[in-house]
Amino acid sequence: MTTFTSDLTLRLRIETLFADYVHCIDDDALEQWPEFFTKDGIYRINSRENLALGMPVSLVYCEGRGMMGDRISALRTANIYEPHTYNHSISALKILSVATDGIRTQSNFAVFRTMSDGAMSLFNCGRYMDRIVEENGALKFAERLVVLESRRIDTLLVIPV
Repeated sequence: MTTFTSDLTLRLRIETLFADYVHCIDDDALEQWPEFFTKDGIYRINSRENLALGMPVSLVYCEGRGMMGDRISALRTANIYEPHTYNHSISALKILSVATDGIRTQSNFAVFRTMSDGAMSLFNCGRYMDRIVEENGALKFAERLVVLESRRIDTLLVIPV
């Protein structure tokens, strides 16, 4: 597999997209979250185990900004869950390919959760598998697959990862 690491400008643009994405979530600016995707972008969360077994049923599946916006609207008005915040850490960005259908990347992440009482824990970790495209000069996710290391999630998966 060829890794495209020589284009530092592209790498910095992707890292900026990732940083802006996680700060949007961590800063609770969730209404802006769908804007990181193309109009028909896909966001999925799967467990590593299910993918390895060929069972790609998603824990979360959103197709298009409309579904993503509905998810945030439900989070704000209908879902009942213990208040908490996230803090993301992203590392090991690999640019896997650059092609006409987009830039394919892989990176690792860890999400730390802080509950309203101040208790902190590792919420989940895994990898992002992305296909990124350029729209009007801005990089957007055409597809973001979140692959969780564990299938065990100890609370409602409400906030995007």
